[in-house]
Amino acid sequence: MSADVLGRWVPARPEDVATVFTEADFPWWIAGGYAIELAVGHELRPHGDLDLLVLRRDQVRARGLLASWDLYVADPPGQGRLRTWLPGEVLPQPLHDIWCRRTPEAPWSIQLMLDEAEGTQWVSRRDPAIRLPIDQLGRTSKTGIPYLAPEVQLFYKAKATRNKDEADFEAVLPLLDAPARAWLADAINVIVPDHPWLRRLLPVSRT
Repeated sequence: MSADVLGRWVPARPEDVATVFTEADFPWWIAGGYAIELAVGHELRPHGDLDLLVLRRDQVRARGLLASWDLYVADPPGQGRLRTWLPGEVLPQPLHDIWCRRTPEAPWSIQLMLDEAEGTQWVSRRDPAIRLPIDQLGRTSKTGIPYLAPEVQLFYKAKATRNKDEADFEAVLPLLDAPARAWLADAINVIVPDHPWLRRLLPVSRT
């Protein structure tokens, strides 16, 4: 989506999101490039947006915490069009991308992403064969901010890898233990079986 057409972005900081979601009674995680930075413990690069992940089944509660915000859903996904996310509206699949700003005059600051779950399992919206226990989906920073596990974030980045994704991979790869590398390699192999990252991951993969 073009920021020139849909409005400018001034991304929130993870600590800003933590303040908004301090009363959340459901799991949430900082995602995207900020998740990688929280994993490595320092800033890596400027960011054009801030991704926040919640499970689809918790969307009503997440919307409640953002009730005073101006919220738009990408509908249809990936086509460069936004429409208002109406109060009380439950978004079905495949809708998963919500743009959030504090007022209609403010810049966009949070990109809320909805992901799937079955029971205690997170289920990838890209392929339902790719799963992980929800209690393994995230980590917590030293300052108490939940963020998406780096192996899961790298899985998202593997589908259409950009220069910044390569930089994120290099930064966080030394922090991944053998099970995390194996899970990531297996997950990437499902969606991009010829991905060059596999050469770095396969020595400890189950594949």
